[in-house]
Amino acid sequence: MFSSRLIPFCATVLCVALQSMASGQSTANDPVRMNQIQVIGSHNSYHVGIAPSEAKLMQEKNPTHFAGLDYHHRPLDQQFSSGIRQIELDVYADSRGGLYAHPQGPKNVAAAGLPADPEFDPQGLMNKPGFKVMHVQDFDYRSSCQPFTQCLEVVRAWSHAHPQHLPIYILVETKQSDMPAQYHAVSPEKFTSATFDALDAEIRSVFPPNELITPDDVRGNYKTLEEAVLHNGWPTLDQARGKIVFLMDQRPVGPIYLEGHPSLRGRVIFTNAQPGQSDCAFTEENDGTPAEIAALVRKGYLVRTRTDSDTKEARTNETAKRDAAFASGAQLLSTDYPASEPSPWSAYSVSLPDGAVARCNPVNKPASCNDAALENPASGK
Repeated sequence: MFSSRLIPFCATVLCVALQSMASGQSTANDPVRMNQIQVIGSHNSYHVGIAPSEAKLMQEKNPTHFAGLDYHHRPLDQQFSSGIRQIELDVYADSRGGLYAHPQGPKNVAAAGLPADPEFDPQGLMNKPGFKVMHVQDFDYRSSCQPFTQCLEVVRAWSHAHPQHLPIYILVETKQSDMPAQYHAVSPEKFTSATFDALDAEIRSVFPPNELITPDDVRGNYKTLEEAVLHNGWPTLDQARGKIVFLMDQRPVGPIYLEGHPSLRGRVIFTNAQPGQSDCAFTEENDGTPAEIAALVRKGYLVRTRTDSDTKEARTNETAKRDAAFASGAQLLSTDYPASEPSPWSAYSVSLPDGAVARCNPVNKPASCNDAALENPASGK
């Protein structure tokens, strides 16, 4: 960093810029970087809801649990066209194929004598090896796209049709938890370093390097990824337009993903890391206070937070959590109810002013940032 003591007097534009850098202030010439705006994201973006007969059974047996799952989203490309720039995909490893091909839900419907729900996998995609996208094995398993690579193909097709779009963030949640024994659910395949190698390979099979922003791209010549982002290392918006960024949701799997890849060297996905760790460029603060999140944003971290959860805010139009998230400066604001998919129970929804795709970040925007110049929702320009 420049020291203000080294610049006792300046009259040129260059010196003014150096003085601004020394004081931590931005100038009108500073480019807007990808961590200096806010965008809306969707939570469990693939989720199409639970089929009617299975929903009826779940409501009867556990209405509280069902209430938290009673939401759905439109196809990914439609979400992008309405302004979403961060999506979330839950992935299950299925290296041999067929592990999740015969869920418990339809069996329970038949046993209860209820009408059969529509077939969830008419093409037999679940029998093929590869990562699958769903919320909960056996019980909440319907997705707008399947398998994982097909979801990515939808993203890529929309991206190519809108080449100047702001970066799209794909939050990947790795699922491997067992259900209680009484549910008779399949035990998911566990994630190992080799499993993550396969996950990276699936991503790279869809997206070539020039369409991604990876940890290696951000780290540059710095020793660690964290050092880079603390020194303003995120790409500018001009550099990031048309690109895809992958983020890890589950923090506990970070050390496994890092095995053999210190500071995420050679990896595709940014881990959800604890600030202070060498791999920390992105971190989730779903329950952090606005002040805590703002402090992270000012330092240079990319932060995701949620504006609502489990349909609670949507049922009562409680906006305190949403409003705090906006004020915090978290760059990625995740919701089940973007403006294009508002709550069916109240006036609750989440959107930026005037339906914008993005706005200049209220915490760390540079003086050069102009809301109107960021992106048009439909055109990606």
